[in-house]
Amino acid sequence: MLEKFQNHIKNKLSFLEKSKLLIAISGGVDSVVLTHLCHDLKLNISLVHCNFNLRGKESDADEEFVLQLADDLDLEVFIESFDTEKYAQDNKRSIQMAARELRYTWFEELAEQLQFDYILTAHHADDNLETFLINFTRGTGLEGLTGIPEVNGKFVRPLLPFSSQDIENYAQENHIKWTDDSSNKSVKYLRNKLRHEVIPILKDINPSLLQSFQNTLNNLNDTANIVADSVDDFLNKAIDTIEGNEVKFKVSEFKKLNNPKPYLYESLKEFGFTQWDDIVNLLDAETGKQVFSERYRLIKNREHLLLSKITIDNVKSYTIEENSKRIEMTFGILLFDEADAIFGKRTNVIFVDKDKLEYPLTVRKWQEGDVFYPLGMSGKKKLSKYFKDEKLSLLDKENTWLLCSGEAIVWVINRRADNRFKVTESTKQFLKIELQ
Repeated sequence: MLEKFQNHIKNKLSFLEKSKLLIAISGGVDSVVLTHLCHDLKLNISLVHCNFNLRGKESDADEEFVLQLADDLDLEVFIESFDTEKYAQDNKRSIQMAARELRYTWFEELAEQLQFDYILTAHHADDNLETFLINFTRGTGLEGLTGIPEVNGKFVRPLLPFSSQDIENYAQENHIKWTDDSSNKSVKYLRNKLRHEVIPILKDINPSLLQSFQNTLNNLNDTANIVADSVDDFLNKAIDTIEGNEVKFKVSEFKKLNNPKPYLYESLKEFGFTQWDDIVNLLDAETGKQVFSERYRLIKNREHLLLSKITIDNVKSYTIEENSKRIEMTFGILLFDEADAIFGKRTNVIFVDKDKLEYPLTVRKWQEGDVFYPLGMSGKKKLSKYFKDEKLSLLDKENTWLLCSGEAIVWVINRRADNRFKVTESTKQFLKIELQ
């Protein structure tokens, strides 16, 4: 196995040979064998171990084993102890999900702080099959059936070509010791139930199951690549604009399709949406209809679907004193400066008659019933009517802020100044206000 592992590193993962590596080690046979293999190849490795404190003395024994192994192999080791049950309770997670979140978050933080290039985990071919079956039984799209990626950002799984039997045989042949996690024997967890009760039956039916499965994965990944190319081509036509945290999709491009649902799914799946029938219905919905995921929302706005990240702005307003030069806000920075004359014409800059201002100024979100006197027009106009005439989306309106003097609007920020504060021939003090 050592020779096969060496060839696999050389042919497929040669970048590991010159990298600084962390090996995630539990003390079990898979991660211990991975450690020995990498050590024998003289890769630049350190060990990282999580004590989740879920199995009492057994958890502490695993930690002691890892510390002893690191000492025996003269390797640097990092240990972290977690109150996993409390984290699960506080964050409404299952114990397994809590442990996963704690583990991967800490690995990434450690790698960034100490400049490790990659984190190696000991996932193998049987893990890949188990993951496939878990996703299959729960229901998934094509991406859930393409297996565990060998390289995913900083995470690398160099044992994926090897079976659990290959790994255990190597450990026994080389007199390598490891620890056994008693929880791995419990079939109350779906993964263990598949491992101990389902997969042995499948292997009995087909002794070459893992090889057949790998062939299936190869075919599914080829299909996934075709789908990805097709979706990319479609999105080149369907995406109108990408500005900041907002993506604007053309409804017309989706409606040209015989079946828009899979294209909507492929376009939006990474944003956490689950209500796919509701999203399809948005194509024919009235302006303002919305569908939410945990962190994103999709809004129908005339001929577009607007995708944006949900942000919580707890600031209701800002106060600006007369001598203020720079005010930082969640949406940008307002700069105030005296000027000798008006120059240039930009939406992010206005010039006003300073003597007409009533201090302190305020900056606030717009409200229903707000009225202003648009610069260049005679008479007043409701902001809601101005927004409609300007064809602003719901998101645009929600993100509109006003600069006010007393009750009067001085500036619909970054859009339109108010006529009442404009510079005239009698203006003595010119004030330049700029949004950065």
